[in-house]
Amino acid sequence: MRAEPDTRSGPAMSSEPDMNAVIGSHDLLLITLDTLRHDVAAELAAAGRTPNLSARMPGGAWEERHAPGSFTYASHQAMFAGFLPTPAAPGPHRRLFAARFAGSETTAAGTYVFETPDLVSGLAAAGYHTVCIGGVGFFNKRGPLGSVLPGYFQESHWEPEFGVTSPTSFEAQIDRAEQVIAGLDPGRRLFLFVNVSALHQPNWFHLPGATREAGDSRATHAAALEYVDRHIGRLLAALSVRGPAFAIVCSDHGTAYGDDGYTGHRLGHEVVWTVPYTHFFLEAR
Repeated sequence: MRAEPDTRSGPAMSSEPDMNAVIGSHDLLLITLDTLRHDVAAELAAAGRTPNLSARMPGGAWEERHAPGSFTYASHQAMFAGFLPTPAAPGPHRRLFAARFAGSETTAAGTYVFETPDLVSGLAAAGYHTVCIGGVGFFNKRGPLGSVLPGYFQESHWEPEFGVTSPTSFEAQIDRAEQVIAGLDPGRRLFLFVNVSALHQPNWFHLPGATREAGDSRATHAAALEYVDRHIGRLLAALSVRGPAFAIVCSDHGTAYGDDGYTGHRLGHEVVWTVPYTHFFLEAR
């Protein structure tokens, strides 16, 4: 038997847009700021250090959410199945997208339900052209494991200049996005996914005066987010030229910089599972 969408509209399930009205009429943009910690993102937003992102976010602030995985591969597998980061407050929380699944408690009236195993192919079945611009190694297509996630998409791109060791990775990714957008049929809807690698280690080179020997820190992580903020307007503007769009910007997981003795991610610390999230509409230019 097929489960009917849950039509509850309690406090935790009423604030999301009706994605059934969005799909088909809007382009979709999903940006994962790979490894971005919620606490760093929130502090920078409150201090006015990420003005371009804050200008787009409702209330100028990030929403606190819980990641669906503790590292890139696991988290993106979940997100591509429709499980975006979950609001940190008690639920239930209606999801924006969901595969049809018997007994789902987070599929509601405004959820876009797709009939395929993953969101990417579900959007392709709805007429979207799906494009991935990769960043970290799980998107580099240099081996079987690095080919799984980009393999969901009809078109995928990765170059060393997009990767974690490039100080200008996000600018290079935007250059490619602009090229892709310019070559698309304006009458066909687009799902553009960008995995931003700039926050991931190594990120020391984003902070003036930092050195390779000193390594990465919470401060260099923050500087990397400021770098992304300086350039993100160009990506949003390029997409807006095509018409209205709906954008989701979030982290896939956080990372530890010595917190309680932990370093890195793929572990169960609060700074890893707590992530920033926002979504907003882009008007046509």
